[in-house]
Amino acid sequence: MKIGTPLSHNATKILLLGSGELGKEFTIEALRLGIEVIAVDSYENAPAQQVAQRHYVIDMKNGQQIKNIVYREKPDFIVPEIEAIDTDALVELEKEGFNVVPCAMATKYTMNRIGIRKLAAEEVGLPTSKYRFASNIEDYKKAVKDIGLPVVVKPVMSSSGKGQSVVKTEEEIEKAWYYAQENARGKGGEVIIEEFIDFDYEITLLTVRTKNQGTLFCPPIGHIQVDGDYWESWQPHPMSETALEKAKDIAKKITDALGGYGIFGCELFVKGDMVWFNEISPRPHDTGMVTMISQNMSEFEIHLRAILGLPIDIKMIAPAGASYCFHSKDWSVAPIYEGIAEALSIPDTKVRIFGKPTTRPKRRMGVALATGETVEEAREKAKKVAQTIKVVENRL
Repeated sequence: MKIGTPLSHNATKILLLGSGELGKEFTIEALRLGIEVIAVDSYENAPAQQVAQRHYVIDMKNGQQIKNIVYREKPDFIVPEIEAIDTDALVELEKEGFNVVPCAMATKYTMNRIGIRKLAAEEVGLPTSKYRFASNIEDYKKAVKDIGLPVVVKPVMSSSGKGQSVVKTEEEIEKAWYYAQENARGKGGEVIIEEFIDFDYEITLLTVRTKNQGTLFCPPIGHIQVDGDYWESWQPHPMSETALEKAKDIAKKITDALGGYGIFGCELFVKGDMVWFNEISPRPHDTGMVTMISQNMSEFEIHLRAILGLPIDIKMIAPAGASYCFHSKDWSVAPIYEGIAEALSIPDTKVRIFGKPTTRPKRRMGVALATGETVEEAREKAKKVAQTIKVVENRL
């Protein structure tokens, strides 16, 4: 692997599709190795655009606009950071010889819950919850009846928990259908209805496919979601050796089926020693932000090294680590952050402010990080830091 000089004729270029907080941290890691990053998103001054050498603002679902930038920039690597992308354009670009990370098929399968669930359950044979798909309300109601309450209802096309509901009563069935339609990516339509598994906990197993070291794993990450969106995570999540080996086996099988090189966030349900596949992302995972304080290599550095074919050595650098997000409460432009000095007076903690240019209710604006002798101690410190920081909506 050779790396050229940024902003020169021999630069090694990464085209980043999606420029949120995860993309920002990935960009910083790429800049440290002298890589030129072009950050693309649907709005101006997205977090990664603030640190990249160059950026574009386009409709991310417009394949021709993506292609135009690729042909102009001729990147060495195309790295999707979000799911809301025209994945057919990525497939076509890969056929033309461009390097899509981890590969175009992985981005296409994981953007659509039909594709990834059928791949996991029907082709790879992984244990999953019972599921049905429905594209109209009559079929939806029948699917709910066939599976039986409670069920989880999600749009086939969405991310970060948008449009997701747990339906426990008859009265909630119709409401969940319309909630999924309103929050689906694109024009709505099809939903997935899943059996509700009474699991003990859910983990993210960060799984790394490498060129020279096989498949690697980070210690399991536990997390809490609120309305389907990541709120808090910690590492390592305690689990039996049997369950961990089953989790690794499932994660390896699904990532081998998807292919390519890079880090994958594999979400799994665990009950005792039983493990079920839930979902997977072919990129750094939001719950994995805890690795910025808990590991010697964050998930972002690991992703970059896997893409470049560089050596990876994953170690915990503290007994436990935790992350806890802080959010905005209202709509505004150019928010102000207060309480940072008080927050960082808590030992063994860090803060990452994403720098998003606007706020809205419940928008994730930053994350608090902490280490501790135990998971409980780390979680308590991270939560205290996050709750000390105030996002002040600027109304000037």
